[in-house]
Amino acid sequence: MEGDPFSGLGNGAQIDGRVLQTFQTSFVQVQNILDQNRLLINEINQNHESKIPDNLSRNVGLIRELNNNIKRVVDLYADLSGNFSKIMDASSEDNSSGSRTGHKRIRPA
Repeated sequence: MEGDPFSGLGNGAQIDGRVLQTFQTSFVQVQNILDQNRLLINEINQNHESKIPDNLSRNVGLIRELNNNIKRVVDLYADLSGNFSKIMDASSEDNSSGSRTGHKRIRPA
């Protein structure tokens, strides 16, 4: 697939469709949270610039929400990293346990 970020993983390793779906779902979740953060940051900035006391006190809650969203993104990336490592480990185990034909060492004469 052109543009597939997983097409070259693990020296031609076959990636299970469920694994790709999991990655895609996680990346969509991350992107949605980041989009929400952008809106929160814009609202926080507008409230700050307005200098209206109610808007400034509203920022406290908005900043808490922003911090919680950042924690969620970190957790999602940590899960993605762990899943990716497991896939690559399994792929390298599959490659090392397979036959070694076609990998002859050339010795100097």
